[in-house]
Amino acid sequence: MKIAVVILNWNGEALLERFLPSVTEYSQDADIYVVDNASSDGSVDFLKRNYPEIGIVQNTSNGGFAKGYNDGLKHIEADIYCLLNSDVEVTPNWLEPITKAFQDIPEASIIQPKILDLKQKDHFEYAGAAGGFIDKLGYPFCRGRIFQTIEKDEGQYNDTKEVFWATGACMFIKSEVFKSLQGFDEDYFAHQEEIDLCWRAKNAGHKVYYVGESEVYHLGGSTLSNMNPKKTYLNFRNSLYSITKNLPRKRAFTIILLRLLLDGIAALRFVLQFRFKHCFAILRAHLSFYVNFRGMYRKREKANFILKYHTTTSIVWSYFVNQIRNFNILVKD
Repeated sequence: MKIAVVILNWNGEALLERFLPSVTEYSQDADIYVVDNASSDGSVDFLKRNYPEIGIVQNTSNGGFAKGYNDGLKHIEADIYCLLNSDVEVTPNWLEPITKAFQDIPEASIIQPKILDLKQKDHFEYAGAAGGFIDKLGYPFCRGRIFQTIEKDEGQYNDTKEVFWATGACMFIKSEVFKSLQGFDEDYFAHQEEIDLCWRAKNAGHKVYYVGESEVYHLGGSTLSNMNPKKTYLNFRNSLYSITKNLPRKRAFTIILLRLLLDGIAALRFVLQFRFKHCFAILRAHLSFYVNFRGMYRKREKANFILKYHTTTSIVWSYFVNQIRNFNILVKD
């Protein structure tokens, strides 16, 4: 089983210098590549000088996470792609549990490891934690992370479990599956494109797993922090894109109407917090969604939509009204 660890880079020379040592030291059974999104810093020269063993794919433009990987992976041959953020520190033997899971679970097409916080190593990290899920209204959350509440890692998720989505911070995917799905949807640009990819994969009969025996540490926020209005814009808009593309028509329309109400409440909450740029980001997200709705609707797969895609009805209600902060309590709610 040939694994290619593929790191997408854009003006990230400092991150490559900091995080590549662990990747090269602990990934000797894999080929390592850096896909460069037309960086204007010294990233490519740094790689050529210090890591001649690493393959370099140079994209002609910065098309974001989605297009960057789509373009770059066309030039890389492997059985399994590991899409790894440039700000991730890997650990000894991180690849072995993943390889074993692919061998032991033939139906597993996408796998993520345990994602811990590099700055607080005994806690999960926001982007992926212990595997991703969505509620009935399409809001994403993770085992180990609901909204901004992050759980401490006390071994509660040291298992192998089927999940709904795997994080793009560290995602292993069979190359044949990535190609059959035509990769990421480039209209997302960045954020939640991995949720859409996993949703389309599950609609096509594939399964997504989390393997807790494999651990990596994610710095997080290197591209857009959680306080950045652009991230708010992309997350709200792209979530609506995924609902439109991946649910039966009647259910999708019903949920979009409910989201119009709930996202409006979220915008009002930002106003009360004097975070006006985030409020406008939500308004822009909905405007962009409605402008692009027809194009997204045309992308709907001619497949059997899975109807049991959620583990809970509303994390908004559970979190803000019922004050539930822990995944293991939430799923029992």
